Amino acid sequence: MYRILIVEDDAAIAAALARHLSSWGFEPRACEDFSRVMETFLAFDPHLTLLDLALPVSDGYSLCQQIRRVSKTPVIFLSSAGDNLNIVTAMTLGADDFIVKPFDPAVLHAHLLALLRRAYDFSAAPESALWHGATLCAQDAALVLGEARLPLTRNEFRILSTLLSRRGQVVSRETLMERLWETDCFVEENTLSVNVNRLRRKLEPLGLSAYIVTRKGLGYAAE
Repeated sequence: MYRILIVEDDAAIAAALARHLSSWGFEPRACEDFSRVMETFLAFDPHLTLLDLALPVSDGYSLCQQIRRVSKTPVIFLSSAGDNLNIVTAMTLGADDFIVKPFDPAVLHAHLLALLRRAYDFSAAPESALWHGATLCAQDAALVLGEARLPLTRNEFRILSTLLSRRGQVVSRETLMERLWETDCFVEENTLSVNVNRLRRKLEPLGLSAYIVTRKGLGYAAE
C-alpha cells in the first residue's frame, strides 16, 4: 500500500484528501504540526507527498527543497496559485507535478497513479543504454561516465531514456509528455520545458548537455 503524506493547512481540504486517498487504497497521513513537517516526513517515509504552497512556518517551496535534500520521493504541489511563475518555480525546485485548486478528485487520482507508476516501476526501461561514453542505468536511474555517477530524478530519467530509445530521431513534445505523465489530463507545456532545461543543466559537468537538441516546432532529439 502506497503511503501518501498530505501537507495542507486547511483542515477541511486535508480531511477530504485523506478520505479520497483511503477510498483509492492508499495509506494517507495529514501533517498536523507544521513546525515539524520534515520530522513527520522522515518518520512516515511516504511514497509520495501532496504539498500546498502557502503554509504556516515554512512555505511549500522551502519544504520541497528540504525534501529533495534527503529523498527522491515524488512531490505534487496542490495550490490555487496556479500561475506560470509558481508552476515553473515549483518544478525547478524539484516538484514532479503541479495541480491547480480547485480540482476534480478524478484528476488527482489519475496524476497520482501515473506518477507512482513512473516512480516505482522502471521495468519498462532498458537495463542500460550507452551515450557518448556514458551509461544510462535503469536499475538506479543514474548516468555513469567514468568515475562520475549522476543520479537522475524520475522525470529526468524518463526524458533521457525516451530520447535515447529513439536516438538521432526527433521525439515530439506530445510523445514526451505522454511518457512523463501517462495521462490524458491537461499538463502545462511549460512543465516539459522546465524538466528538459533542468536535465541539460545537470548534464553540463559531464559535457553532455549539448547532445540534447531542440528541434523548433517539432520536439527534442538526443544526438
